[in-house]
Amino acid sequence: MEPILIVKDLKQHFTVNRKYSVKAVNGISFEIYPGETYGLVGESGSGKSTTGRSIIRLYEPTSGEIIFNGHKISGKMSEKDIKELRTKMQMIFQDPMACLNPRKKVVDIIAQGLDIHHLYKNRQERLEKVYRILEKVGLSKEHANRFPHQFSGGQRQRIGIARALVMNPDLIIADEAISALDVSIQAQVVNLMKAIQKETNTAYLFIAHDLSMVKYISDRIGVLHLGHLVETGTTEEIFTNPIHPYTKSLLSAIPAPNPKVERDREVLTYRYEESGIDYTQGKRQKISDTHIVLATDEQLKEWTK
Repeated sequence: MEPILIVKDLKQHFTVNRKYSVKAVNGISFEIYPGETYGLVGESGSGKSTTGRSIIRLYEPTSGEIIFNGHKISGKMSEKDIKELRTKMQMIFQDPMACLNPRKKVVDIIAQGLDIHHLYKNRQERLEKVYRILEKVGLSKEHANRFPHQFSGGQRQRIGIARALVMNPDLIIADEAISALDVSIQAQVVNLMKAIQKETNTAYLFIAHDLSMVKYISDRIGVLHLGHLVETGTTEEIFTNPIHPYTKSLLSAIPAPNPKVERDREVLTYRYEESGIDYTQGKRQKISDTHIVLATDEQLKEWTK
C-alpha cells in the first residue's frame, strides 16, 4: 500500500530577528497510510501543532518535502494541487469555539468548503449534504439553523468534525481536537472519529497530549521533542518497548487506575540539557521495519542493553 502522506526532512523555522530564529520543527520524516491513525505526541512546545499546520500549508515550510496523494505540496503549487490539498486534506482545530464563526449559522459554517469549491448543483443538494453529515456526527438537522454559542463544547467539536468531513477528505489533521473537552465527552468524540474512519477509510494525523487516548486511537505513534522526531513505531512497540529516554519518561508519567500500582509507579525524569544527548548528531536507527529511533550508534547500544 502506498502512503497517502509522505513527510521528508520537514523544517519550520520562525525568524525572531536578524540573529535568532526559533527552530520549531527541525527535520522530521514520517508517512501516513490510507485508513490509519498516526498519533503525534510530545510536551507543549515540542512542535506538534506547527507540524500539522505546516503540512496543511497554513505555514510555509522552511524546507523539506511533503507529498500528498502523489502530489508534491511543499514549495510552489499549481492550481490543481492547491484544489487537491484544500478539498482532500482537512483540519479539526483545538478550540471549537475559536474556530467557528459566531456570526454564522451552523449550516453555513459546515457548508463553507462546499461553497468555496462549488461542490453542489443546487441549494437543495447543499442542504442535504449538511443534514447528512450532521446526523453522522450525532447531531440533527434541527441544529443547522442555530449559532455556535447555543451548543455545548462537545457539540461544537462535533460541528468542527462535520465541517471537515463534509468535504469527503482523504486525510484529517486533528490538532488536539479533544483536549478542551470533558473526559466523558472526549471518549464520545474519539469513538465517533473511529466509527467514521471505519466507514470512510479516512486517515488521521492525531495530535494530542493524552497518551492513553493516543494509545486507544492510534495505529502508529511518533514522539516529538524540541522539533525532532525522537522515536516512531507501532502503538505496541512504543508502549511495550520504548527505546529513547524521552519516550520512557513520557510513558512513566501515565497514571495507573490501580491504587497499588500507582503507589509503586516510578516516574522517570528527562532533561535534555543534562542528558548529554545532541539530537542534531543522531540519525534514524531502525529497530524494526516500523520502529525507528533518533540516536547515534553508541547511544543505541546503551539504550538497548
